[in-house]
Amino acid sequence: MDPYKIIKHALSTEKAVRLMESENKLTFIVNLKANKEEIKQAVEKMFNVKVEKVNTEVTPRGEKKAYVKLKKEYSALDVSTQLGIV
Repeated sequence: MDPYKIIKHALSTEKAVRLMESENKLTFIVNLKANKEEIKQAVEKMFNVKVEKVNTEVTPRGEKKAYVKLKKEYSALDVSTQLGIV
């Protein structure tokens, strides 16, 4: 599956920025049908990073939110700067 079809957009809420700084996590809204492995591969391919773990939840609005924890050698803040979030 195309990574640009899996990941819709990044979130830049207060909570998302706090997770970037404290836990090295990025937050995305993703395709409702995407599984954790597909999300992991899409993030690794799009941003040239390695992913440690992916957690997902479906919001009350019916969107799927993915919390992507990057490996220690990669910085979520660097990726978010690339995206223009921070």
